[in-house]
Amino acid sequence: MKNYDIKDPTLAEEGKLRIEWAGKEMPVIRIIEQRFAKEKPLEGVRISACLHITTETANLALALREGGADLVLCASNPLSTQDDVTAALVDYDIPVNAIKGEDNETYYRHIITALEHKPHLTMDDGADLVSTFHQKRAEFEYDVFGGTEETTTGVIRLRNMAKAGKLGYPIIAVNDAQTKHFFDNRYGTGQSTIDGITRATNILWAGRKVVVCGYGWCSKGIAKRAQGLGAQVMVTEVNPILALEAAMDGYQVMKSIEACKIGEIFITATGDKNVIDKAHILQMKDGAILANSGHFNVEINISALEGMAKSKRRVRPSVDEYTLHDGKRIHLLGEGRLINLAAAEGHPASVMDMSFANQALCLEYLAKMRGKLEPEVYSVPQEIDEEVGRLKLAAMGIAIDSLTEEQNEYLESWESGT
Repeated sequence: MKNYDIKDPTLAEEGKLRIEWAGKEMPVIRIIEQRFAKEKPLEGVRISACLHITTETANLALALREGGADLVLCASNPLSTQDDVTAALVDYDIPVNAIKGEDNETYYRHIITALEHKPHLTMDDGADLVSTFHQKRAEFEYDVFGGTEETTTGVIRLRNMAKAGKLGYPIIAVNDAQTKHFFDNRYGTGQSTIDGITRATNILWAGRKVVVCGYGWCSKGIAKRAQGLGAQVMVTEVNPILALEAAMDGYQVMKSIEACKIGEIFITATGDKNVIDKAHILQMKDGAILANSGHFNVEINISALEGMAKSKRRVRPSVDEYTLHDGKRIHLLGEGRLINLAAAEGHPASVMDMSFANQALCLEYLAKMRGKLEPEVYSVPQEIDEEVGRLKLAAMGIAIDSLTEEQNEYLESWESGT
């Protein structure tokens, strides 16, 4: 019986080659997969995952299956799905419900299908699966005992649910692991965002005036990569500490309304809505380019832009040109969705190796801790975070020092002084 909904099953062989290529850059997942195949820590555990369906995600899914998991997948973003990967996963007997470009109705229908799997564990990228489950859980058999969340946006949503007393089971904030946000958010998002914008527009970055909205870990990476390509980078912030950090990192920090008068390319990565609003767009120059690297397409006020425009046309595959009533043209990339996945392939596999290693090990941890954790949002256990770091260093052929017994004793004492 068909238990999937994908675009084209004939793309499977192409997808398998790309999954194999990504796997070469994911040695930590391979190590975990080999152990999982022997120990089967997820035997009999049903997992529903709402993730970006990419080659890297496929390698995680294959590792979880080796661990004994009964896994189904759906997309966490309508534009991030790679249709050849979905075909390959289905050919590997892993059910997937995801089609690149699916409409909102189909997107949520696919989420419901994933929930009908009656999961024990959930994996989320933005918390749409978890929030949908909690809104409709009366319709499903309630047997969930844990979950993981991989994005800043999703962790914010889940912490708000927990604060309101609405979170029904424990969830580990994989996004907050040091081996996730230090590397995935900074280096992965930094490179892939620039890649997505470049593929969409074919612009020259050198000399461009680039405005990065926010200075969290993702924005740090974006600003650094844009600067490295020769762009003049401006940063906008609401947090005084982050704004100070951006200034000391060498960027020009200013209010967003002022930056809009100067900038040529605007990139949002804040996790909040209407970061670029009607008032900002009115200040922009003709030809301004708007791109979003936050999880949801709310950071740029698209409805305001639509209302301001007298015409709209698609001038390149991922570029919509809005002509305002005064003749000014504003270019929106990737429909305001995650530009690194809407117009490119997302993060490089080598950085996702650490993020997905955290996912796999946290799922194993939750399976061991079944029934022992309260319904809260938890940090990744330090031993898991450090284990991922050790495995990655070993895969890179890097050796580090260890503390001597004398050094350990000194660090654990208080008597010694000058």
